[in-house]
Amino acid sequence: MKVVVQKVSEAGVYIKEENYSAEIGKGLVILLGISNDDTIEDVNFLADKCSNLRIFLDENEKMNLSVKDVDGEVLIISQFTLYGDAQKGNRPSFIEAAKPEIAIPLYEKFIERMKVNLSSGKVKSGIFGAMMLVKIFNDGPVTIIIDSKRKNNS
Repeated sequence: MKVVVQKVSEAGVYIKEENYSAEIGKGLVILLGISNDDTIEDVNFLADKCSNLRIFLDENEKMNLSVKDVDGEVLIISQFTLYGDAQKGNRPSFIEAAKPEIAIPLYEKFIERMKVNLSSGKVKSGIFGAMMLVKIFNDGPVTIIIDSKRKNNS
């Protein structure tokens, strides 16, 4: 499982076909990619890591505070393209990305874990599999990539 975490001043997701939108203020946008071999352990590791990632500035202007510490919000967007492999040719292969029957339950568990970590009202999401427009005002800019399969390598 991979995430791209962006610290934002505001963000939103819009799905015209579904008449759906979700917006947040200060917080994190989490682009979540799920692979075929991901499990609940990957979900818990990454949700906890994202909840506690210290990338917000403290009173000394040091990255020392988490989204929880700053009472921020989170917007979670499913993003199978994080598992796109473009090493050969010009058209990415998405063979490593989990099929919906595997990915949807893990995506929903990730959202639930984030709600437990932060509170329900602080967590919003897109709709799995939908074509979405995502507005991101990256603050800093700060962008962090975390891969749950590499957790023991650091």
